[in-house]
Amino acid sequence: MKANMGSADKVIKVILAIVFGVLYFTAAVTGTAGIVLLVFGGVFLFTSFTSYFPL
Repeated sequence: MKANMGSADKVIKVILAIVFGVLYFTAAVTGTAGIVLLVFGGVFLFTSFTSYFPL
């Protein structure tokens, strides 16, 4: 896979993943919306560490 993300993209996605995790684990967002945010946060972390975003 060829890297297609810049450093600014990586930093923004890591920060968003942390925010989503905090919102979920502090119960600020619960239910289906909380799970969706947690999944998005996981995807953001994965794509940040691999520097590849398939879309």
